[in-house]
Amino acid sequence: MILPIIKLPNENLRKPSTLLDTAFLLTDEIQDFIDQMIPTMYADDGIGLASPQVGKNIQICIIGQKAFPQKIKIQEGIIDNSKDLILVNPEFVPLTRKKEKDIEGCLSVPKIFGKVRRYKSISVSALDRNGNPLLFEANSYFARVIQHEIDHLNGILFIDKAKEFYREE
Repeated sequence: MILPIIKLPNENLRKPSTLLDTAFLLTDEIQDFIDQMIPTMYADDGIGLASPQVGKNIQICIIGQKAFPQKIKIQEGIIDNSKDLILVNPEFVPLTRKKEKDIEGCLSVPKIFGKVRRYKSISVSALDRNGNPLLFEANSYFARVIQHEIDHLNGILFIDKAKEFYREE
């Protein structure tokens, strides 16, 4: 089932999301929700999707396969590079002070684009959809997408950080 994407000015996009405990994560309700988020992301040509964008302010985001490289430097856990990456309660720490500026857009802010500065290299800790810990490094575009989605989980939109806005007609 394709879920409706919430768009600005909906206030839910500005609310921080709640952390999930493993028991709630493993319920049929949340597992079904995750399964619905994936086709929803692809239905609008998205590369990532955070749960607040589809009406649940809980700490889950999906990173589409096209956003990450074939090989990810993993310190803990298992990432299946043939599937989309599900991150639960994700956090990141910059691995460098270097930032890159690039154009971003968002399914919740249609037809608006802007240049956003993001860390080039980050260390990410999260749980997978089964509650197992993940710890890995993300660089360049992969790091950018993760930072964008984690911002959503904290009630922050790319337009809050962007410069030089563009509108698609």
